[in-house]
Amino acid sequence: MTSVRLLPAFVLALALPAPVLVACGDDSDGGTTLTVYAASSLKATFEQVAEEFEQANDGVEVELVFGGSSDLVSQIQDGAEGDVFASADETTMAELGDDERGRAAQVFATNTLQIATPPDNPAGVETLQDLAGSDVDLVLCAPEVPCGAAAEKVAEVAGLELEPVSEEQSVADVLGKVTSGQADAGLVYVTDVIAAGDEVAGIEFAESADAVNSYPITTLASSEDADLAAAFVELVLGATGRGILADAGFGTP
Repeated sequence: MTSVRLLPAFVLALALPAPVLVACGDDSDGGTTLTVYAASSLKATFEQVAEEFEQANDGVEVELVFGGSSDLVSQIQDGAEGDVFASADETTMAELGDDERGRAAQVFATNTLQIATPPDNPAGVETLQDLAGSDVDLVLCAPEVPCGAAAEKVAEVAGLELEPVSEEQSVADVLGKVTSGQADAGLVYVTDVIAAGDEVAGIEFAESADAVNSYPITTLASSEDADLAAAFVELVLGATGRGILADAGFGTP
């Protein structure tokens, strides 16, 4: 049976004073572990990709580490070893130096923002402009996070000054604030709204077209099995990965 272990990024950060994780290597039972760092907005899709990869590679177990892209980059730069990294934007991917990437990064998907509200939309949000109202408890990603940078861009295009009640380190945290009723609205990705189903209501807005995020993926220089890491990247880039991503609402590069 497929086994995909999910290790939240903050757990790894707390577990070690200076994160040093084992990259692709042999398990005690003779198997091989492939460690994949991925933006939190990729959780549902990369779980499926990991299952496909494990089925095609006997003895391989994929460890998925999800978190804000900027947080994951910081862990890698602090010495956390791994095999693959997928970011929610090209700017964050570029923060990795050439000596930290095992190959040139390739864009595999795109994503845009959407307003998420609780199903009953208590604040009556209908447009992006409504988010600037003082009676709306708005939650955004922090500016250094890809979804936060995109939020800043759409606000600039619309000529708005958004004042969130909190800024989160990942889009999953923003969505969590909305689904738990701690916020009236949040700016998340279209794919997050789709994945949340009946837990949120999604509101499209025209300005989202001005802040399209491109998702790049690369192998890491710390990988102990560059060929296996490259094979995972190729699965994401190929027909199987494209199909999974399209079903989740991601756009094509």
